[in-house]
Amino acid sequence: MVLVIIKAIDILEYLAQDQERAFTLTEISESLELNQATCANILKTLVSKNFVEHLGRKKGYRLGPMAFNLTNNLSYNQNLIMAAKDVMEDLTTLLNETSLLGTLRNQKRYILHLVNSDQDLQVRSRTERNVYETATGRLLLAYLSKKERDSFLMSNGLPTPEVWKEATSPEGLEKELQKIVQDELVITYSVKHIVGFAVPIRKNEKVIAALGIFLPEIRCPAPRKKQLVQALKQAADKINKRLTEGT
Repeated sequence: MVLVIIKAIDILEYLAQDQERAFTLTEISESLELNQATCANILKTLVSKNFVEHLGRKKGYRLGPMAFNLTNNLSYNQNLIMAAKDVMEDLTTLLNETSLLGTLRNQKRYILHLVNSDQDLQVRSRTERNVYETATGRLLLAYLSKKERDSFLMSNGLPTPEVWKEATSPEGLEKELQKIVQDELVITYSVKHIVGFAVPIRKNEKVIAALGIFLPEIRCPAPRKKQLVQALKQAADKINKRLTEGT
């Protein structure tokens, strides 16, 4: 038997006892009688492979999406995806541009659901991306609590000028994030001439995800920008209503 694999499975089984709750490193190591450093290293590996989700030093760890994917368990964020799925399909059909539903996971922007357009020229996006690089990531960062944001900055630092030139200082970043919350909208332009749009998705007034669209800049002249923003906000309103009503 490979001892480290047994320990990893023990950790997964321990987290699975309450899938909605996060467990601290101390709780996990003491309950399983594991050396804390060993437990931390195993958790770090499980987090990197998305079998475990790290919610922050104080909040702890819970099962990640890959743990649910192994058994085709759709309960992980199922309500959110089901509320958004057909709305996103309608949005992509209307605009013929790719739409995505994103959350923060392990301090990365993570795509929960994606609907691709039929355009010959399409923009592809990795499932996990640097938060600063994407419109959905920036929006989600803006709605974090101060404590969560401070923890994120401690781990990731400030964005580079190439990624987000207006936010390379603490003051600049704070100003940008306040503007995002005020506008309830993010529009980004990348060096690769990609335009991204994002708006918040709420449940009980709390922002739980970001709805976004992204497309080549060549397909985003000024007159069309207004149409894109309007359609995106209308789609978000539909999803928000469904989440609030619990349907």
